Amino acid sequence: MSNTLSFNKKAVRMIAHRGVSGLECENTVAAFVAAGNRSYFGIETDVHLTADGHFVMIHDSATGRLSSTDLCVEQATLAQCRQVVFDRCPYVNGAPRRDLVMPELADYLDVCRRYEKAPVIEIKGRMDEAALARLAAQTEAAGLLANAVFIAFDYENLACLRRLLPRQPLQFLTGEWQNALLDRLAADRIGLDIYYESLTQPTVDALHRQGLAVNCWTCDRPADAERLAAWGVDYITSNILE
Repeated sequence: MSNTLSFNKKAVRMIAHRGVSGLECENTVAAFVAAGNRSYFGIETDVHLTADGHFVMIHDSATGRLSSTDLCVEQATLAQCRQVVFDRCPYVNGAPRRDLVMPELADYLDVCRRYEKAPVIEIKGRMDEAALARLAAQTEAAGLLANAVFIAFDYENLACLRRLLPRQPLQFLTGEWQNALLDRLAADRIGLDIYYESLTQPTVDALHRQGLAVNCWTCDRPADAERLAAWGVDYITSNILE
């Protein structure tokens, strides 16, 4: 595909999933800049901790899906991670591009700041309070904490962040909706980030009555996105829709 796809998004704020990963290798500076150069509200990424305590941006716990070098990120140092080239990325044609490497948190935040995009940061695995406090502090030092959204499948990461950051936008990631979630999310003031096919109009309405934001992942078909927009979702996360 040579460019993003448009649809009637109404008031929905669009989030570029791992950068514009429908055009560039996911979670690379190239993908983040591709989002920066477009109309996206925010740029989503995934953050892991290296063995020596640095934040790096990659979805998987290991590099083998994108690289011929298979490295377990959380057992490797930052220096080792930065040597890995994503030569298996589907958007590599011909000679591997040396720029397709694992970004650090500072690289990602720099793109968000330069292009005035909201950081949407998925916390991978369980991080302790000290690590989460450092993640928030580095985001604040970049001048981006006020607009940042932290998301996670591990609810305890969000509960810890809520204690540290009482007003911070947070979203719980899930593949399916359970009615019992509503009371817990409302009590903790945590929004929902759900697989789009698991979302219904009544769920959107119930969350909005509680003052909670609704994000949905990862929707790449215009017709599906227009239906979600008509329901009034707040965000749509997409690889290719803009």
